[in-house]
This record gives sequence, C-alpha cells and structure tokens, in this order.
Amino acid sequence: MCRIGAIKSTVPVKPKLALKLMLPQQEGHDSSGFAMVMQDLYGVFADSKEKPLLSMACTARGVQRINEYMDRHGFVQLAQWVPDVVHDQALALQAMPRYVFRTYEYPEIYQYRSQKAREDLLLDTRLALRALLAEEDDGYVYSFWPDVLTLKEIGDPAAIATYFRLWDDDCRLVAKNIVVQCRQNTNYAIVRYAAHPFFLQGYTLCANGENTFFTKNREFQIPLHRGYMGFESDSQTLLYSLHYVLHERQWPIQYFKHIITPLPYEEIQHKNDAPLLMLLRETLANLEINGPNTLIGMLPDGTMINCCDAKKLRPIVIGKTPSCVVISSEVCGINAVIPQRDVGTDIYPTERELITITNDLEITRWKQ
Repeated sequence: MCRIGAIKSTVPVKPKLALKLMLPQQEGHDSSGFAMVMQDLYGVFADSKEKPLLSMACTARGVQRINEYMDRHGFVQLAQWVPDVVHDQALALQAMPRYVFRTYEYPEIYQYRSQKAREDLLLDTRLALRALLAEEDDGYVYSFWPDVLTLKEIGDPAAIATYFRLWDDDCRLVAKNIVVQCRQNTNYAIVRYAAHPFFLQGYTLCANGENTFFTKNREFQIPLHRGYMGFESDSQTLLYSLHYVLHERQWPIQYFKHIITPLPYEEIQHKNDAPLLMLLRETLANLEINGPNTLIGMLPDGTMINCCDAKKLRPIVIGKTPSCVVISSEVCGINAVIPQRDVGTDIYPTERELITITNDLEITRWKQ
C-alpha cells in the first residue's frame, strides 16, 4: 500500500516539509521512488509565475535536442534552476545525468493568442518533447506549465532528498502547494513516468491503491483526448477523468465523484437529480473505478480535492492550522508537520464524500 500526502499553505513552504510529512510513513513505501508537484511557486521562480516552466530529467544529448527543438519553435529561455546535487555513490538512487527546470517566453505569435491556444501549445510541446527524448532513451519530460514544477526520481526518498539538497534550509524551491508520493507504481515496471503525482494541463493527481477497472478506463479515454496517453500506471486514468470532467466538459467538480464512484441505482432513484445522475452513470460507465483507492487532486486555481473509492478501503486524514492544511495517508505524518493543531478538528473522509480545500484554506465536505 502506497502513501500519499499534500500540503496547502498560505505562506510558501520548502520541500523538506513534505518529506517530513512522508518519512514517518516509512512502512508505506519501499524505497522505489520519490516524486512531487509544486504549484504557486516562490523562491527561484517567484518572478516568472506567468511563464511556462519546463521540468525534465535527461542525458546531455537530451538537453541539446530539447534546446534545438525549443529554438526552432520560437521559445526563448528566460531563467533556469539547475540543482546543486550531492555526488555520493553511497546514495540509493538512480540519478539521471541532467535535471532541467527552465522558464520560457511564449513564441511571439502566441503572446496575443487565447488562453486555450496557449494551453494547447504547452500540451503539444510537452508531448513532442517526450516523444523526442524517447527516440533514443534520452530522458523524461514531466510538465510544461506556468507556475508548476515537477520532480521525479527512482530510489530511496531520503537519499533523493539529500541528492537534491531538499533538506537544506536555503533550498531555493518553495511553494504554497505541494503534492507528494514516496513510492513508485510497483504493479508495473519501475519507470519515472509511472511515479505519482501525474500532471496534465494544470491538473495534478496522486493516488493510493489500485484500479481494477483500469483497462476499460484506458480504452474509453484514449480516443477522448491526445493528452490521455502513456498509462504507465492504473492511477493515471483518474487524472484523465478529472481533466475530462473539469477541463473538457467544464462540469462541476461534484460530477467527477459521481462518475468515478456512481451511486447504486436504488439510491439514485431517491435523489432530486435522479435523471442527471442516471445519465452520467449510463453514458460514462467506463470511467467508473473499482478497487481500493484514495486520491489527492490539485486544480489549476490551486484548489485541492480528496475522495475515496466506494468501499473506503484506503486511509486518509486531513489536519489544519490557521496557515496550513495537510493531507496524509496516516495521522503520524500530520503529527510530524503540524503537531500543534487541534486534533479534534481532524477530518477522516468517508466513501461518499468529496473534500475541497480553497486557497484561503476553507474546507468543504460534499456528500453524494
């Protein structure tokens, strides 16, 4: 069983706080990886929040190929953060030769185009870069989006943190939102793209569990959108369903919960919106999930969400202080980060709840 976590703060926090959240849950990971998505960045990227940020790990040849592609397509590099890594062969990780975190100016023609046109450009560019690096196994591109940084690595989480100097107080990476997981997707091959959290066009998702409806989810999703690809993990289908509901259909967030864990038919009949719920269940039945699962999602506006499978077979708890909300698979993680909180206000979501957390830390518990 994996462990997942997230921190949402009114003040920027360092990655070491997310590591402090996850490491007490040691039994829930097996030293197979560490990954995080940071949103609403400060520190080194504080002055370029509107510019797309490229996060990737690659070979030296991969860097050169990326440079050539971006130059050809009119992207102008603005800033770059290169981690000052710790070169120690005793560290238990499978480090890539190069890590690149760069902000770019949009090609001139796109500086006056619509938000949708820019979003399409960033998605198409990321997919093209991913395909380019895959040709000769030159690396991985995780995200290309304004105000979002993604780091993924294979190995022991503590060693990965040491390698990237994430424990340091002067770490230049800080953000108000961090979603993290300390385990690879061990049901499939150990590859960096399989590591949670997953990201697509401003939407982030990580999950603890497994989805036994993965195949029917995947087959239904592939023709829906060019960004629904890869499928290195069964949990990626949850990200694509979230993106489909909110980005493509522009439906309310509650529809996402109704679609992935629909109410039984006998319960639907007693709802005021029974015709709508029945239509969702019938037309999008192939997006339903099955099996033990709990997920943490983050939306483009910074809102965080949490919900569970219909049987509530994976743990999750939410704790809060006036300046911070923490989501964790285990309460010991929250205790390590915000021990001063009022534990009586901790939330243990149920199988029929959808939790939303706004940027002012307002928590809403919506029930199906």
